[in-house]
Amino acid sequence: MRKVLVVIPAYNEALSIEDVVADIKKNAPDADYVIVNDGSKDHTEEIVIKNGFNCINCFMNLGLFGAVQTGFLYALENGYDIAIQFDGDGQHDGKYIKTLVKAIEEGSNIVIGSRFVTEKKPFTSRMIGSRLIAFAIFLVTGKKIKDPTSGFRAYDRDVIADYALDMNNPPEPDTLVYMLRKKKKIKEVQVQMREREFGESYLNLSNTIRYMSRMLISIMLIQPFRKVR
Repeated sequence: MRKVLVVIPAYNEALSIEDVVADIKKNAPDADYVIVNDGSKDHTEEIVIKNGFNCINCFMNLGLFGAVQTGFLYALENGYDIAIQFDGDGQHDGKYIKTLVKAIEEGSNIVIGSRFVTEKKPFTSRMIGSRLIAFAIFLVTGKKIKDPTSGFRAYDRDVIADYALDMNNPPEPDTLVYMLRKKKKIKEVQVQMREREFGESYLNLSNTIRYMSRMLISIMLIQPFRKVR
């Protein structure tokens, strides 16, 4: 039986983290989990300690993907075969964890919990960035990824190592280009996501604009020319 770890990056998620852990325990009882408390300024750490949750407490804010990489390093060092990236804000639904794990077991290297496999992506301002990133990835690789910004993903052991051991290779949408160049198999499976009820998003408006600009530059001008290791 493969060892599965759910990596939960958490920044100011005091109001949701208990429900997130309960959701994972209910729907994926055979999986382990680790919370990466990313320098939260609220009571996240106190709640984690009170409940005895498995947690890595960062002394400073690493950002979303720094927190995820910390979780991947934990997965690698502790011999996990599959890592699931699962947000701490309650938007991801634990009932889909088994679906992502199954797709890895069937031969995929990266599985994206996608909102748009069987459902159409809406033409809204929130989806502009997703559409631009998806189009850029297609231009560079010829691969259609319908929900590249989804943070609900599963990774096999080889990809965990790729992301955990290279600080210049964070598990972001742009590095999907690099993984495709490495001949990694990426699959999307349909999921439903909830709306955020509590907490603070990593991405406000100004950060979103900077993030999108960085992603598009990386996809078009950096990832296609990286040396494949």
